[in-house]
Amino acid sequence: MDIVSANRKRNFAGRILVASVLTAVFIFMFSLSPDSNSTKAFPRHEPGVTHVLVTGGAGYIGSHAALRLLKDSYRVTIVDNLSRGNMGAVKVLQELFPQPGQLQFIYADLGDAKAVNKIFAENAFDAVMHFAAVAYVGEKAMAAHKVKTLIYSSTCATYGEPDKMPITESTPQKPINPYGKAKKMSEDIIIDFSKTTNMAVMILRYFNVIGSDPEGRLGEAPHPELREHGRISGACFDAARGIIPGLKVRGTDYNTADGTCVRDYIDVTDLVDAHVLALANAKPGKVGIYNVGTGKGRSVKEFVEACKKATGVNIKVEYLSRRPGDYAEVYSDPSKIRDELNWTARFTDLQGSLQIAWRWQKTHINGYGSRNN
Repeated sequence: MDIVSANRKRNFAGRILVASVLTAVFIFMFSLSPDSNSTKAFPRHEPGVTHVLVTGGAGYIGSHAALRLLKDSYRVTIVDNLSRGNMGAVKVLQELFPQPGQLQFIYADLGDAKAVNKIFAENAFDAVMHFAAVAYVGEKAMAAHKVKTLIYSSTCATYGEPDKMPITESTPQKPINPYGKAKKMSEDIIIDFSKTTNMAVMILRYFNVIGSDPEGRLGEAPHPELREHGRISGACFDAARGIIPGLKVRGTDYNTADGTCVRDYIDVTDLVDAHVLALANAKPGKVGIYNVGTGKGRSVKEFVEACKKATGVNIKVEYLSRRPGDYAEVYSDPSKIRDELNWTARFTDLQGSLQIAWRWQKTHINGYGSRNN
């Protein structure tokens, strides 16, 4: 009896703890939500105001895009399930733009078609910027609710390993890794769907993203379980901060000048500029496809040296065998987006972009969880 009673007490205490945690989470989420007056703006169209749904808007790139849209007086709804994104990034945006009717956050999974339809039914969107990791965009919901503009965030990984450089938009798409294959599948679905509608579609195939907000408001903060599979810049910063003992570079025998992979590194601020220009230039019934890169390839060894200079830390580097699915050399020909959208990468100093990102990393040791300044 004593054992049973003790177990019951532990179970009861456990239930109380769970209930307390859930209550705290609810209160926190409620405190970050717009008040009831502010939500009145979102279900209706307003002359002169463009309402953009930003999927994955709590993530690294999506949050930077939301920031730029809000600065440019767009109305923004962020939808994210926070599997990769950060509520801290949303909170920063809410603090920067507290005015009613500017920004709302909706916690939802885009894989849930019922939830997606409900979101579209309850909001008057003019356009969608899709940054979420899931392939599903919700094209049918967009059509059903007469949302006529889609900006789709794709990737150069859809090209695979082309026979010649630089990559143009007409380079054959032959993805060799799961990420590239999933993005290409999404592109195909979107293009096929657009043929039966009058939707304005822009597909941006961007290259390797680095950097962060120059004013230090946002940065890259992957979840701990995702860090190992994150960007090379994140690994460099983790090594510089001593979170990991050093940087592991996979592959030194590629057919490149120094044997390491060559990539086109695009600053997130430039990438966001391209998305905003794409939104402004999207035309009904048309599909625009653009590469977003600097047009210049930099090797992994060059990148590591730039990171050492940006951080001021002599990062230890371990060279390992190739990683399956990696390709030797990938860089863009950005002439189409330059000629048609008047876009050109401005932040092309690799070390400079890394220095900006490093400043945010140093003042956010635990990502959005805390500040160290």
